[in-house]
Amino acid sequence: MASTSNSSIEKSFKYDVFLSFRGEDTRNSFVGHLYQALKQKGIQTYKDEEEIKQGKTIKDQLIKSMEDSRFYIIVFSKTYASSSWCLDELVKIMECKKTTEQNVYPVFFDVEPTEVRKQSGAVKEAFAKLENEEAAGTWIEAMK
Repeated sequence: MASTSNSSIEKSFKYDVFLSFRGEDTRNSFVGHLYQALKQKGIQTYKDEEEIKQGKTIKDQLIKSMEDSRFYIIVFSKTYASSSWCLDELVKIMECKKTTEQNVYPVFFDVEPTEVRKQSGAVKEAFAKLENEEAAGTWIEAMK
Protein backbone atom coordinates (compact mmCIF):
# COMPACT_ATOMS: atom_id res chain seq x y z
CA MET A 1 0.00 0.00 0.00
CA ALA A 2 1.52 3.30 -1.09
CA SER A 3 1.55 6.09 1.42
CA THR A 4 2.13 9.79 1.08
CA SER A 5 3.01 12.21 3.83
CA ASN A 6 -0.48 13.70 3.66
CA SER A 7 -2.35 10.41 3.90
CA SER A 8 -0.78 9.62 7.27
CA ILE A 9 -2.24 12.84 8.67
CA GLU A 10 -5.66 12.84 7.00
CA LYS A 11 -8.52 10.61 8.08
CA SER A 12 -9.36 8.03 5.46
CA PHE A 13 -13.02 7.85 4.45
CA LYS A 14 -14.97 4.92 3.05
CA TYR A 15 -17.31 7.26 1.11
CA ASP A 16 -16.68 10.51 -0.68
CA VAL A 17 -20.31 11.62 -0.32
CA PHE A 18 -23.23 10.75 1.98
CA LEU A 19 -26.65 11.62 0.53
CA SER A 20 -29.39 12.61 2.98
CA PHE A 21 -32.85 12.88 1.44
CA ARG A 22 -36.54 12.10 1.87
CA GLY A 23 -37.01 9.03 -0.29
CA GLU A 24 -40.63 9.49 -1.24
CA ASP A 25 -39.88 13.00 -2.58
CA THR A 26 -36.65 12.50 -4.47
CA ARG A 27 -35.38 8.89 -4.60
CA ASN A 28 -36.64 8.17 -8.11
CA SER A 29 -36.07 11.64 -9.50
CA PHE A 30 -33.40 14.12 -8.45
CA VAL A 31 -31.49 11.94 -5.98
CA GLY A 32 -31.53 8.97 -8.35
CA HIS A 33 -30.01 11.10 -11.11
CA LEU A 34 -27.50 12.74 -8.76
CA TYR A 35 -26.39 9.36 -7.41
CA GLN A 36 -25.88 7.97 -10.92
CA ALA A 37 -23.91 11.06 -12.00
CA LEU A 38 -21.62 10.85 -8.95
CA LYS A 39 -21.14 7.11 -9.44
CA GLN A 40 -20.35 7.65 -13.14
CA LYS A 41 -17.58 10.08 -12.12
CA GLY A 42 -16.10 7.45 -9.78
CA ILE A 43 -17.26 9.21 -6.61
CA GLN A 44 -17.97 6.73 -3.81
CA THR A 45 -21.46 7.71 -2.66
CA TYR A 46 -23.58 6.34 0.19
CA LYS A 47 -27.29 6.28 -0.62
CA ASP A 48 -29.56 4.22 1.55
CA GLU A 49 -31.40 1.80 -0.71
CA GLU A 50 -33.66 0.24 1.88
CA GLU A 51 -36.91 1.65 3.15
CA ILE A 52 -36.02 2.57 6.69
CA LYS A 53 -38.74 2.39 9.27
CA GLN A 54 -39.06 5.54 11.31
CA GLY A 55 -37.71 5.07 14.78
CA LYS A 56 -36.27 6.94 17.70
CA THR A 57 -32.62 6.22 16.87
CA ILE A 58 -30.51 5.87 13.77
CA LYS A 59 -29.06 2.44 13.11
CA ASP A 60 -25.39 1.96 13.98
CA GLN A 61 -24.56 1.10 10.37
CA LEU A 62 -26.03 4.38 9.15
CA ILE A 63 -24.13 6.36 11.78
CA LYS A 64 -20.90 4.63 10.76
CA SER A 65 -21.59 5.45 7.09
CA MET A 66 -22.08 9.11 8.01
CA GLU A 67 -18.85 9.20 10.01
CA ASP A 68 -17.05 7.46 7.13
CA SER A 69 -18.09 10.12 4.58
CA ARG A 70 -15.93 13.05 3.49
CA PHE A 71 -18.82 15.26 2.27
CA TYR A 72 -22.56 15.44 2.86
CA ILE A 73 -25.24 16.45 0.39
CA ILE A 74 -28.54 17.14 2.12
CA VAL A 75 -31.46 17.33 -0.28
CA PHE A 76 -34.12 19.40 1.48
CA SER A 77 -37.53 18.79 -0.06
CA LYS A 78 -41.10 19.66 0.90
CA THR A 79 -41.52 16.66 3.21
CA TYR A 80 -37.92 16.23 4.46
CA ALA A 81 -38.94 17.77 7.81
CA SER A 82 -41.87 15.34 8.20
CA SER A 83 -39.43 12.47 8.81
CA SER A 84 -37.91 12.09 12.27
CA TRP A 85 -35.44 9.75 10.58
CA CYS A 86 -34.23 12.47 8.17
CA LEU A 87 -34.07 15.02 10.97
CA ASP A 88 -32.02 12.67 13.19
CA GLU A 89 -29.71 12.14 10.22
CA LEU A 90 -29.39 15.92 9.81
CA VAL A 91 -28.48 16.35 13.48
CA LYS A 92 -25.77 13.67 13.20
CA ILE A 93 -24.40 15.26 10.01
CA MET A 94 -24.19 18.66 11.72
CA GLU A 95 -22.39 17.03 14.68
CA CYS A 96 -19.87 15.47 12.27
CA LYS A 97 -19.41 18.85 10.60
CA LYS A 98 -18.58 20.48 13.95
CA THR A 99 -16.24 17.80 15.25
CA THR A 100 -14.37 16.77 12.12
CA GLU A 101 -15.04 19.76 9.88
CA GLN A 102 -16.51 17.69 7.08
CA ASN A 103 -18.25 19.76 4.40
CA VAL A 104 -22.02 19.95 4.06
CA TYR A 105 -23.72 20.97 0.82
CA PRO A 106 -27.45 21.70 1.04
CA VAL A 107 -29.62 21.29 -2.03
CA PHE A 108 -33.07 22.87 -1.96
CA PHE A 109 -35.44 20.76 -4.05
CA ASP A 110 -38.71 22.60 -4.60
CA VAL A 111 -38.27 24.58 -1.33
CA GLU A 112 -36.55 27.86 -0.52
CA PRO A 113 -33.57 28.02 1.86
CA THR A 114 -35.51 30.38 4.15
CA GLU A 115 -38.35 27.82 4.41
CA VAL A 116 -35.87 25.33 5.86
CA ARG A 117 -33.99 27.81 8.05
CA LYS A 118 -37.17 29.35 9.51
CA GLN A 119 -39.43 26.29 9.23
CA SER A 120 -41.99 28.19 7.17
CA GLY A 121 -44.19 27.35 4.17
CA ALA A 122 -44.10 23.70 3.05
CA VAL A 123 -41.38 22.88 5.58
CA LYS A 124 -43.54 24.21 8.44
CA GLU A 125 -46.45 22.06 7.24
CA ALA A 126 -44.20 18.98 7.05
CA PHE A 127 -42.69 19.63 10.48
CA ALA A 128 -46.05 20.33 12.17
CA LYS A 129 -46.68 16.74 13.27
CA LEU A 130 -43.21 16.50 14.86
CA GLU A 131 -42.89 19.92 16.51
CA ASN A 132 -44.03 18.56 19.90
CA GLU A 133 -41.51 15.69 19.90
CA GLU A 134 -38.76 15.71 22.51
CA ALA A 135 -36.06 16.20 19.86
CA ALA A 136 -37.87 19.12 18.12
CA GLY A 137 -35.51 21.78 19.50
CA THR A 138 -32.47 19.87 18.29
CA TRP A 139 -34.04 19.39 14.85
CA ILE A 140 -34.92 23.08 14.56
CA GLU A 141 -31.33 24.08 15.37
CA ALA A 142 -29.97 21.63 12.79
CA MET A 143 -32.28 23.04 10.10
CA LYS A 144 -31.03 26.55 10.76
